[in-house]
This record gives sequence, C-alpha cells and structure tokens, in this order.
Amino acid sequence: MAKAPAKRRLKVYRAQFGFHDSVVAAPNQAAALAAWGTRQNLFAEGAASLVTDATVVEAALAHPGTPLRRAVGSTRGYSLEPDLPEVPEAPRAKPKLKVVEKAAPSAPRPKPDRRALDKAEKVLARINQRRIDDEADIARRRTALEAEDEASKARWREDRRKAEKAVVAARRAFTDAGGEA
Repeated sequence: MAKAPAKRRLKVYRAQFGFHDSVVAAPNQAAALAAWGTRQNLFAEGAASLVTDATVVEAALAHPGTPLRRAVGSTRGYSLEPDLPEVPEAPRAKPKLKVVEKAAPSAPRPKPDRRALDKAEKVLARINQRRIDDEADIARRRTALEAEDEASKARWREDRRKAEKAVVAARRAFTDAGGEA
C-alpha cells in the first residue's frame, strides 16, 4: 500500500510593498518570494521576515501560497482586497496675521543730484571715442604699410628679373668664350 503524501509544513512570511503590508503562507523563503512575484531576496536585505503572530498566521494559512495585504500601520486583518489606508484629518491652524499700521506719509524726497553721473558718463564717452580714433588711425597706417609692402615686392620682382637675365647673358658669354660653367 502506498503511503499518503506528507503534508508540507507552511511558514508565514511578511514584507512591505508600497502602502501595504503583505503576508504569505509558503513552505520556504523562495516560495514566498515567488508568491510575491519578486526575484530580489528581500530576506537577505531585512525587508521580509518570518511571522509568529497567531492571528496573522491563521489568516495566511487559510489561503496558502496567496499573498494577503493590509494598509501599512493598519490594525485590520489581512485580506485579498485590502482597504485603503486611513488618513487622519490634518488640523488647520488659522494663520496669524500681524497687523501693520500704515506709516505716515513722509515728506517728498529731494530730487537726486545728477551732476556726478553726467560727469562720469562724459569721461566714459571720451575714452570710447579715443579708442575709435586709435582704431581708425591704425587701420589707415596698416593700409599704407600694405601698399608699401606691395610696391617693395613689385620692385624686388622687377630687379630680380633683370638680374637673372644679366646672369644668364653673362654665363652664356662665359661659356661661349670657352669657360666651363
């Protein structure tokens, strides 16, 4: 006669996911992680643990292998479809307004003296104009130098052409007279 399969002993594990605590009855930690749908080892990180509370164990053992949830911080029981977390009403404090008395209208302020500003602006304008004049003078001198350079190059080319012609004629006369080049 065949032996009846032995019932596996289930343990109950707990972890927190978002706004919910979750428990699952599973034979081992790997099965609990599979039931939660995660491959990350939450037990090694300390994010999941074994549960020993009798009421939680009883609820999880009623649905083995199925994660049960409840809102974080809730004292309600675990279920397949948990309620939303209860959020307490925030106390509303009235803002404390400080009453400030209007200041008495003061005497009109005197018109500021602009003479120092006008003087500084004139100095700046003179400096800027001097730079513009310097740039124009440099450009004029640069143009004159470039023209002088072109004239010098033209003289050099003409003088060289004449000198090379003279060298060629003198070499020819030398070799015609019997000299060796």
